[in-house]
Amino acid sequence: MSFSIEGKTAIVTGAANGIGLAIARHFADNGANVVFADMDEKRLKAELADVPEDGNIRYFAGDLRERLTAANLLSATIDAFDRVDILVNASRQILTTDLLDADDDSLWTMLEQNLMTSYRITQMVAKRMLKQDDEDGASKASGSIINLSSIASQRAQKGLIGYSVSTAALDQLTRTMAIELAEHNIRVNSVSFGSLMSASLQSVLKDHPEYRKEIEENTPLGWIASANEIVEATQFLASDASRFITGQTMIIDGGRTLADTVKAAAH
Repeated sequence: MSFSIEGKTAIVTGAANGIGLAIARHFADNGANVVFADMDEKRLKAELADVPEDGNIRYFAGDLRERLTAANLLSATIDAFDRVDILVNASRQILTTDLLDADDDSLWTMLEQNLMTSYRITQMVAKRMLKQDDEDGASKASGSIINLSSIASQRAQKGLIGYSVSTAALDQLTRTMAIELAEHNIRVNSVSFGSLMSASLQSVLKDHPEYRKEIEENTPLGWIASANEIVEATQFLASDASRFITGQTMIIDGGRTLADTVKAAAH
């Protein structure tokens, strides 16, 4: 079966840069109608400066943590393309957390950004998918919702309490939403990945080149993933090729979560 998403309409959040931008561009290149959503309007405009206004790409700028803004995103999508078939919640925030600092509110910040924003947008999009069912007169609605997560949800790391907890909650949200929406033929899955050769990681490696060796040595396959590994997995979950997959977390980390980094003693 083909991984085709041609003719489908997708909303991708966090689409002004990084993996969100890569997914949105890939979807558009593969024939989907795509709304690039992000709070950074300047960067969205710069990235999409050469895109024709009557093509298969639109952008939406706004703070999606606000319920009204999320509702406006959905309205803009329907105005442009009449329906929505795919939602990719790719907007994420990573902050370090100081457990002993009573004034550190990074946990709440990341729960709001990484969990609650995805929850609210998914609610609105799922309701629209059900409404499309009524309008089309089909027996069942259909759609694919994909949350971008992290292997931090499974591996504890000092200083990343907020990020770890919020992504772990997102994975559980994925499973429970999948159960809630399964009867409507709306699938919900997540993609959990490790180190990705993003612009932010490239910046870190420029200042700390030794960190690259550490990542590679703790990744059984021995390299850092490119955006393509995540993008193509996301397209698979968005397409009908994965029509019997829901509530799953696809881990793309080169085997990193499989390995115990403490070396066994010689026998």
